[in-house]
Parts: sequence; structure tokens; C-alpha cells
Amino acid sequence: MTESTYHTPIMLGEVLDLIKPERCRVTVDGTLGGGGHSEGILERLPKTGMHFGIDRDEDAIREAGKRLSAYDNFRAVRGNFFDIKSILPLEEYGIKAVDGILLDLGVSSHQLDDGSRGFSYGVEAPLDMRMDRSAPLSAYDVVNAYDRDRLFKIIRDYGEERFAGRIAGAIVSSRERHPIETTTELAAIVKNAIPAPARREGPHPARRTFQAIRIEVNSELDGLDRAIRDAASLLAPDGVLAVITFHSLEDRIVKNVFRELKNPCTCPPSAPVCICGKKPIADILTPKPITADEDEVERNPRSRSAKLRAIKRTHNDL
Repeated sequence: MTESTYHTPIMLGEVLDLIKPERCRVTVDGTLGGGGHSEGILERLPKTGMHFGIDRDEDAIREAGKRLSAYDNFRAVRGNFFDIKSILPLEEYGIKAVDGILLDLGVSSHQLDDGSRGFSYGVEAPLDMRMDRSAPLSAYDVVNAYDRDRLFKIIRDYGEERFAGRIAGAIVSSRERHPIETTTELAAIVKNAIPAPARREGPHPARRTFQAIRIEVNSELDGLDRAIRDAASLLAPDGVLAVITFHSLEDRIVKNVFRELKNPCTCPPSAPVCICGKKPIADILTPKPITADEDEVERNPRSRSAKLRAIKRTHNDL
């Protein structure tokens, strides 16, 4: 595998062991990033197979295209994997089903490290956080235009931040004097809003707030459950869908959808037999989520919070 500073693929070996590209005809990386996972898949995919990589970030499409240029069976698709059923050109290639799909829900290493993107609280940059730079809503808009109640709910729900009320109030008070324009300015406001004893240990006190704003800007959770179901519906029998999450909100959605795909029956527990007729369309391959081992966490600290879950499609219809 070629070296790339654009994206460090997380739990690559574990992903490949689940998807098993060597037995696939068609695979999809729904979150292409810098192409790290896709390169691993393509190295094992038969030459007669086809691999699609989806990303809404034009930088990712460009960089991954360079990295994977040696593979004639790779096709990049610009778009959001939430629209996976409509943007994949399967009919164009006469493809009826997919054998393996990966969704890595994290922000790519490049997006975090590129100061101009505004994802990091540790690098001064304009407040942006858009994965798709053509999207109309940016972090600047959220921070400077949302009212206090809306900011509070976003920081509380998407960041799971217990000091959400204090932080929302501090943001509103600060922007009354002048607009909040940079990441470091916002990080300082958040830090000062949190009581000193609560910020002495652990990660940066602005981490949860930045996560919450990023989720809001990119609509990362709205419709995620439907997107996972849509991806599962594209799988051929015995096809595998693997999903990597990075915080509890995502992981909870993935876990619940996987459970429903395994057990969709809506009959009351007291019913002697199933009468709803709904059959399982997936088996869960990961009863407990897979996490990165100590060596990987040491090499790539961003893997620390990652969880990998996977299902295998049954022979029943959705």
C-alpha cells in the first residue's frame, strides 16, 4: 500500500477481514476520504471486479483519484452516501447488487489537519467545517446566527456536553460584541465557559462543542438510519456492510438499525407465532463492536474512539 498523509485508514485489517474483497465482484466505499480503505480493498479485489468510492468533498475525490490511479476498476463518485441508491451508477455497468460496502463516518485526517477547513480547535482557521465546500451552511453561520436555545440543543444533543447551557450563553454574549470568526476564538470562548475543575483533565474542553457544530453543519445524523438501510438494500446475499463510528450518537443509530435488520418482527412478545411476516434480512457479524488495538491507537490516536460493526445480508428480501 502506498503511503499517504491525506488519510490514515482505521482498522483496515479488520475491515478487510469482514468484507473479504477477494470474494467480491462489486464493492463500495461510501466515505472515500483519501482512499486508504479503498486502496486496501482494491489490492484484494479481483481484477474483474469493480470498486466505487463516494465522497462529497472535492478534495477527497481529487486526492483519492491520484492515489488509486493505477486501478482501472476504480470509479470515484461525487456525492453524499446518504443518497447511495440514487448516485451509484450501477445500472450503467449492469450491476444488480453489491458484495461489500464500507461506511467510515469519521472526518478524514486531511480535513482535520488542513487548517483552512476549520475542523480543528487547535489550529487557527476561519469557522467552516463543511465537508462539501459548496454547501450553503458553515460553522460561522451556526455560531453567529443560531439563537441561544438552538445552540444549546445542538451542543447538548450532538456533543453530549453537560455544560451546553453555559457554552451557548457564552457564544451569544461574545458575538453581541463582534462576530466569532475563527476556530481558536470559538475554542477559547468554550474553554472559558466551562468551570475550571471540569477542564483540568481529559481532552480539550472544546472537543464536544466542535463535534456538535460539525454534525449540524454537515447533517451527519439526519437520515443516517435510512442511509444504512439503503446501503443494506443494495447488498447481494452474503454481502457485507461494515460501518465505523466515532461517537456514541452514531454508534447507537448503527447498532439499533442492525438489530432491526436482524429482527424486524413487529409482533407482540406474547404472540405464539409471527404473523407480521417480516423476516430477518441480515445477520450481525459483530455482536460487540470491534475497536482498534493498542498498537494502532499508539500509531494513530484518532482510532481510539472508533467502533466497527458489520452485518451480512441474508437471502431474504427487504
